[in-house]
Amino acid sequence: MNCIILFEPEKPSNVGNIMRTCVATNSKLIIVGKLTFPLNDKSLKRAGMDYIESLDFEYYESLDELFKHYDENKIYYVTRYSNNLYSEIDFHDVIEDTYLMFGKESSGIPKDLLSKHLDHTIRIPMAINARSLNLSNSVAITLYEVLRQQKYFGLSLKEEIKGEDYLNKFKND
Repeated sequence: MNCIILFEPEKPSNVGNIMRTCVATNSKLIIVGKLTFPLNDKSLKRAGMDYIESLDFEYYESLDELFKHYDENKIYYVTRYSNNLYSEIDFHDVIEDTYLMFGKESSGIPKDLLSKHLDHTIRIPMAINARSLNLSNSVAITLYEVLRQQKYFGLSLKEEIKGEDYLNKFKND
């Protein structure tokens, strides 16, 4: 299973978007640490829509609590300070769980944690003068690279809800 870990996210709309992405990709969402908003926030619900009702979700009050349940050495830490590109990591194994951690919007993942796991840090390339990407976009970019390498295991590759020939109804003959 692919797991997204958010450390102290600050914006409910980002979390709502990430919840929706996790449901759409059969991924688990784990939130760690203090939140600046309640989990029933209106903007979180608006961004997550009705998808969040089927979300595979866990919450831990601290990193110490998280690391009692998950091996911190198996997590990939997404940060602008890494020299390792996310697209160069081998994520193809669908048997082994994949964990991607993202930090809070204002300051990221604690620097001592990053330096402790420098070999498991990854970055998304961006312009030299850019400080960061939007959190929910960063999650989607890296998660879909993992899924691409896993050949979208467990995901539909065609339109199932309206039928794979849905657009044929709109052809101008």
